[in-house]
Amino acid sequence: MTSATGFAREVTIDGRAIGPGHPPFIIAELSANHGGDLERALRIIRQAAAAGADAVKFQAYTADSLTLDHSGPGFVIDSDNPWTGERLYDLYRRAATPYEWFPTLFAATREAGLIPFASPFDADAVAMLETLDAPAHKIASFEAVDTELIACCAATGKPLIISTGMSNADEVADALAAVHEAGGTQVVLLKCTSAYPADAREANLRTIPEMARRFGVPVGLSDHTMGTAVSAAACALGACAIEKHVIDAREPETADSIFSLLPDDLARLVADCRDAAAALGTVHFGPGERERQSLAFRRSLYAVRPIAAGEAISRDNVRSIRPGFGLPVKTLRQLVGRRARAAIAAGTPMSWDLVE
Repeated sequence: MTSATGFAREVTIDGRAIGPGHPPFIIAELSANHGGDLERALRIIRQAAAAGADAVKFQAYTADSLTLDHSGPGFVIDSDNPWTGERLYDLYRRAATPYEWFPTLFAATREAGLIPFASPFDADAVAMLETLDAPAHKIASFEAVDTELIACCAATGKPLIISTGMSNADEVADALAAVHEAGGTQVVLLKCTSAYPADAREANLRTIPEMARRFGVPVGLSDHTMGTAVSAAACALGACAIEKHVIDAREPETADSIFSLLPDDLARLVADCRDAAAALGTVHFGPGERERQSLAFRRSLYAVRPIAAGEAISRDNVRSIRPGFGLPVKTLRQLVGRRARAAIAAGTPMSWDLVE
């Protein structure tokens, strides 16, 4: 089914349906957390599988594909984040995942029962990922304004996941237009706050249902906050996918370790997000199937002392008590003043045939 915007309301990646009515798609973001150690990367993949994630996402870039080997203004990070003072080139060179690792990483992810895909940062990376039959491509928040890259990914015919950190509504619309013009129909948008780490008060999760309404595509969250609460709250608002950085241990430190989840935290996130999504249910009034047996313990009207034949029903001889087999409590005013047809024993549930 497609929305009015021409995009699918439900996206399928490697057989996994993503959208309303399905459990949230949990993406374990490896990013730079391999720390230059392939064995560590493989360990994180195995731990993500054990925690119950659905997918592992990698980043496919080189320092040269992202920036210049330069130290001039703008090429040294001066903002307030974990990388303050580093040259862009040095950071990206240290954090990059070597391209020669990707066949091993994809194979290990599939062997673990998870879905592998990556964020490509240029056409060469897209081509490399296509040789591995990547089932989807992810557009990082900082690349969400790169409509040429978006079109390149969409032209593969694979579903796209697009993070929207820093993007205004017009920029999100531009990104979707680039997908559409390249023939793409399957897109998941991720609400994102591009701060590292992000504060929960910056999450603005109410944007998630508005994005879904406005753009007609499944919407999730790329979460850079500490902990799991924000991701679970997003699922309670209908987020259909959660992306979270994961790591095996705080040490040795990596470029992203400070805001990444440890294995036990990831397992808790998976459980909490799926519970939050399941709790949404449907609009429903009245008892649910398992509540019906509890109706017996509601209050209802009972004779609380013996009532003689012909005696008037009063608030002294009939009261609202548990269990719930008598007349509804709201009928007490109609009942008071009527007379008993026959003697009524204390403990008898009141019914209309007991009174005149």
